[in-house]
Amino acid sequence: MKLIVALTVMILGYFVYGFYLSQSSFDAIPVGLKEENPTDFYDYRGVINVHTQLSLGSSTPNEVIEDAKKSDLDFVVITDVNQFDHVESLNGYSGNLLVMNEGEYSFLDSRLLYLSDNHLERAQESTLFFTDLLSQQDPQMRESLLIIAHPFKDGPTWTGPFPPGLDGLEIMNPKAIASRAWKRSPLDVMWSFVIYPFNPRYAFLRLFREPTDELSLWDQMSQERPLLGFGGADASARAIPLTDYLIKFPSYQTSFQIVNNHVLLDSELTGRYPKDRQKIMSALKAGQFYVSLDLLGNPKGFIAKLQDKDGKVYPMGSKIKFKPGLKLIAELGREPVYYYEIVSLQNGDRFETVNSKRLEAEITGPGVYRVIVRVSPTLPLPDGTRWITWIYSNPFFIRP
Repeated sequence: MKLIVALTVMILGYFVYGFYLSQSSFDAIPVGLKEENPTDFYDYRGVINVHTQLSLGSSTPNEVIEDAKKSDLDFVVITDVNQFDHVESLNGYSGNLLVMNEGEYSFLDSRLLYLSDNHLERAQESTLFFTDLLSQQDPQMRESLLIIAHPFKDGPTWTGPFPPGLDGLEIMNPKAIASRAWKRSPLDVMWSFVIYPFNPRYAFLRLFREPTDELSLWDQMSQERPLLGFGGADASARAIPLTDYLIKFPSYQTSFQIVNNHVLLDSELTGRYPKDRQKIMSALKAGQFYVSLDLLGNPKGFIAKLQDKDGKVYPMGSKIKFKPGLKLIAELGREPVYYYEIVSLQNGDRFETVNSKRLEAEITGPGVYRVIVRVSPTLPLPDGTRWITWIYSNPFFIRP
């Protein structure tokens, strides 16, 4: 009898706590405010590194596309693993969603995200093909994108020196973050699994820790040559390291709301696929985008740019020569509801910090400059208040 009473109390307690969690919100910006584009740019939000039933995912491509539409994305880049029979029919618009069907490929001990019109058709050619691309000294001379996926995640990972032909690497990947959380505390991950039905956003957010290994690698390599940082959804709707059963955990919709890439264009998308695909690809290739943890809210309106003394503006990813009067400017579109700070970094080290919506810092010399925005939400018990990086800009490369 005592056992039954105890179990009843535990179950009731679980559902009462679950109700408390279901009422919790972590939006860094006031809910309901209209999202505005930054001045002179159009912000388009999308995800890359998405798997369907054609490889590691649990849903058909059309089901994944529908979930992306429900997540209010502007574009989705599907990257099924080692799919050499390319499904060209997936490319195009589905409603207002731009769909790009690209690929993720095994290469040595790693995985490469490859975005290009020139799709691979034979597995036997892939190693030689990627070896040639990665050996190129100036990846800007080609139109394709080569990105290292989850460089420190358990399983396929890069070993040895990084080749010059890389365009970028994933600086944030939810599965890599969950994998580290499992190593840090399996009980913590199991608890997130238990509370997931009540608040999927909180279940992941409480596990989040700064991806310090990826950021350190990014800052180090960026000083040697221009390298871009991407956010990878790694969406497959399978469980995080607890199990590999075909349960949709996290769901595609949840995955699409965790890490996003916000592309800033100087003109609107037209609704015509070939032209708009080229716009998105060109912006990604140029580094004209930022990565955000959209679990904390959509930061649309954020802008980071360089401006010279004549008022000329240089967007993220720009490579310019140092000149006196150059300023780094970063601005939020809306005031966060939590304590926050905008931080400028030079070669990975703090350069200037402000606790206001606008940062304006004079550039004093050559280097690699980027911006982060950190917020301090109060999470439900037992987690409490924590500083979390919300936005990562891509760098500005200023040479002597």
